[in-house]
Amino acid sequence: GRNCSLLQEMDVIEKRDENCYCYVQNRTLHLQYLWSTLQVKVNSREKFRFEPLLEKSDCRNSETVFEFAACAVQIFWKPETCTETFVSIKQYGEDVCFKIQPFKIEPYTVRVRREMLDGKLLFLFVAGIFLFHFANSLSRSTKFFYLSGIILGVLALLVFVLLTLKRFIPRHSTFWILMSGCWMASLYFIYCFKENMQWLWSEHRNYLLGYFLAVGITSFATCYQHGPLTTELSITLFSWTLQLTAFVLIYCGVTIPQVAYAVIAVSLCSKGLCYPLGAACHIARKMKNHFKSKKLVFKYLTEEEYREQGETETIRALEELRSSCRSPDFPSWIAVFRLRSPHRFAGFVLGSPHISPAEAKAHDEEYGIGSSFVEEQLFETRAQSEQDDPANSIHEDDQEDEDEMHKRISFPYATELL
Repeated sequence: GRNCSLLQEMDVIEKRDENCYCYVQNRTLHLQYLWSTLQVKVNSREKFRFEPLLEKSDCRNSETVFEFAACAVQIFWKPETCTETFVSIKQYGEDVCFKIQPFKIEPYTVRVRREMLDGKLLFLFVAGIFLFHFANSLSRSTKFFYLSGIILGVLALLVFVLLTLKRFIPRHSTFWILMSGCWMASLYFIYCFKENMQWLWSEHRNYLLGYFLAVGITSFATCYQHGPLTTELSITLFSWTLQLTAFVLIYCGVTIPQVAYAVIAVSLCSKGLCYPLGAACHIARKMKNHFKSKKLVFKYLTEEEYREQGETETIRALEELRSSCRSPDFPSWIAVFRLRSPHRFAGFVLGSPHISPAEAKAHDEEYGIGSSFVEEQLFETRAQSEQDDPANSIHEDDQEDEDEMHKRISFPYATELL
């Protein structure tokens, strides 16, 4: 019913007299304006009075208690007096009207510009998503418990004091009635603080910092004295409180309420689908490992493992040879005809060692410690290391000598059995 000037995007209005201004919302939804806001800046060289105008001047028509309290306080609230102020308007919020009343005949300017990506809205949205999905782990964190106590004490001092004095309130009904009143008062305090934060910071910065410091330290001391949550019931209630706070942050972090409702519904469904999705991922990993071709993995043996494996495999092969020779299908007469010593072969089949003590002694003398073979190898290595510039011909002669030496050496294990 007021004769107010309508504001539009990119408007720059300069006036001297008292006037009211309104911004009427565009009801067409566009996802590109999901985190978009309109910034209205009013500045002048002299002080002026900025007074928000309510659509409902009669507080008796308020639908909720919060609207009634906001309307009543707006009536008695002293309008802000300053030389510069900002108004942030959500794209799909309510229509906003305000009045500018200059004290002197001095021009003031009203500028309207669009901010396509409001950092505060995006921060609230991301913080809500993060808080909802990590509410269970954060509710068990001691550091986050102390941080939550400090934030609650600063923003809702009455609620914090009531929770501290809960043990002195005998009846639960009285406690919950007081808690409801404290929450309503704290919410309105937060609303007023948000609307007048710039004016409080510019005019009463020292008092504001003193309040934050004193209440923050007191809240931390109270939480530290009480200690972190220990019972499972209190941890669950704290987790639910964090999730409800996350929903509020998500709703306040976007300009389109329908998008906020959809995100909240998807978040609730994701909590319920976490177990089926986890089971499906586990089954998928099992199936992938089952059908995946196994790559050959080569393991290098140490010298001790190589010696043990050689002895084990030799004993096993000898036992298999004995079993094969004892079988009825073995051509024993052909084997006896071709062997040089059938008597020794018969002893081997009946369980005697496959080498004689004389052959073992000869092998130790030839290849054991202090043998001629080891001495020759040591002398050859030393002579080769002492040569400064060895020639290819010398290497060839050493190779030929080594071949002749191996030819002269008879390996005792080469005893022919079959």
